[in-house]
Amino acid sequence: MSTISRSKTTTIAPPVTTPVAITDTSVVQNTTQDEEQCGPTPIGKIEKSCGITNSDIKKLQEAGFCTVESIAFAPRKSLLAVKGISDTKADKLVAEAAKVVPMGFTTATEYHQKRSEIIQLTTGSKELDKLLQGGFETGSITEMYGEYRCGKTQLCHQLAVTCQLPIDMGGGEGKAIYIDTEGTFRPERLLAIAERYGLSGQDVLDNIAYARAYNTDHQLQLLYMASAMMCESRYAVVIVDSATSLFRTDYSGRGELAARQTQLAKFLRMLLRITDEFGVAVILTNQVVATVDGNAMYGDQKKPIGGNIMAHASTTRLYLKKGKGDTRLCHVADSPCLPESDAIFAIGPEGVIDAAPKDL
Repeated sequence: MSTISRSKTTTIAPPVTTPVAITDTSVVQNTTQDEEQCGPTPIGKIEKSCGITNSDIKKLQEAGFCTVESIAFAPRKSLLAVKGISDTKADKLVAEAAKVVPMGFTTATEYHQKRSEIIQLTTGSKELDKLLQGGFETGSITEMYGEYRCGKTQLCHQLAVTCQLPIDMGGGEGKAIYIDTEGTFRPERLLAIAERYGLSGQDVLDNIAYARAYNTDHQLQLLYMASAMMCESRYAVVIVDSATSLFRTDYSGRGELAARQTQLAKFLRMLLRITDEFGVAVILTNQVVATVDGNAMYGDQKKPIGGNIMAHASTTRLYLKKGKGDTRLCHVADSPCLPESDAIFAIGPEGVIDAAPKDL
């Protein structure tokens, strides 16, 4: 798995091809082609002598296979689905990828060392960072779900800015990809948050790649485009706000539930592949629906959309609720390493902040 490592202090801004050292203004500067290559290996590095042509490489890139890692992690049938890729070529691709990407066993000690290089992105709230043991984790998927006005989109805007900070300030020294399915993206909020951290508003906006998704097919296509972009520059976070809203509208009938879950699973599988390839933090927001079964009266009457498919794809699930005034409550609903606990934070003009003592 690729990771955004603490050992390399790097930062980026368009146009960029490789990471370079961060400047004292904490924004990204241009770099050159001869800088050390780090991160995933571009698919163009596959040896042409194995029978893979430039035309094959182009077709693979159009299908979302932009790195050698994406070839290694993909099932063979996915490669065969690409026009022009025969059984023989698929076998050669897998063989070449296996030379570059370790796919076998490792010791728990080695994996623990790799985990120690993973960084967390600050939320802007000390209490919320404490709950998350440092912030949102890179190399995994974090799902935030809750009702309207519970702070999901505000946290997305916050992370799109803080991911650009130096690592020692709780950032990831990378750009952000923001896929908006509900039309709630507001650059004005980004400028206010950037001012809080002393960043250039123009640089912050330039380092966020934004796209509005209009249907589920388009939403998936944007992930293919994002994969190609992440091969060219250092990105720290991919945000999808919201991951499920278009699936609810495009597949609205009861008879379409199976088709909806199949397409949602395909979308989530692509996101999992992105975390494995590029080591970015993937942030998803999700809506909730009222529970109508007989057990609803004994517990929370709201549950996230997407069912078990969504639950299994998310590494960490956070349940957000509206509190008193500008305060919000974050509950760790599921995590492999975080205890089930709560934190209260607030939303102010400058973004996500700690709640005032009087509001606790």
